[in-house]
Amino acid sequence: MDITPATSPVAEITPAYYRQILGKLPTGVTAITGVNDDDEKLGLIVGTFQSLSLEPPLVMFCVDKSSSTWPKLRKLQNFTANILSDDQLNVCRSLSRKGPRKFDDLPCTIGPLGTPHLDSATAYIDCVVTAEVVVGDHYMVVGAVTNMEEGTGDALLFRGGKFGQYQPIEIPAPTETAAARSAS
Repeated sequence: MDITPATSPVAEITPAYYRQILGKLPTGVTAITGVNDDDEKLGLIVGTFQSLSLEPPLVMFCVDKSSSTWPKLRKLQNFTANILSDDQLNVCRSLSRKGPRKFDDLPCTIGPLGTPHLDSATAYIDCVVTAEVVVGDHYMVVGAVTNMEEGTGDALLFRGGKFGQYQPIEIPAPTETAAARSAS
């Protein structure tokens, strides 16, 4: 199934302006990994990864149709989503490269589905592919979660063309007057 807009936008939206506006929203950085029949470790980086359903537990990610790695991963029917920690920028850069040998300097263990769990990731989510839909210039992939493990650290974030870390903000407790107003 191909999902296309029902109507054309009122104003012309250039790719540069689209990136500028949507770049204001931070995304997590996730490595999608698998191992093919030749025991070659495969991986790619996605910025669109999220929970889709609690019952049943489903996740989704989007990958550019021009990816040379996704067609290889697609054949496997299972993958691990490694949510990268904020000290794994090197992992992001390695798996973003084109060509073979992306895993040469990336320590990992093999998870229950036979897929790579990258050391130091903040979480590992093992999945079986249940759907793939063409959406614009991307594939939207849905995975049924079969196993999850918590790793360490905080997630690596991407916003406005730059990588960063999560910084919580202190939210002051409501004043008694404000709390009383909201209760009435």
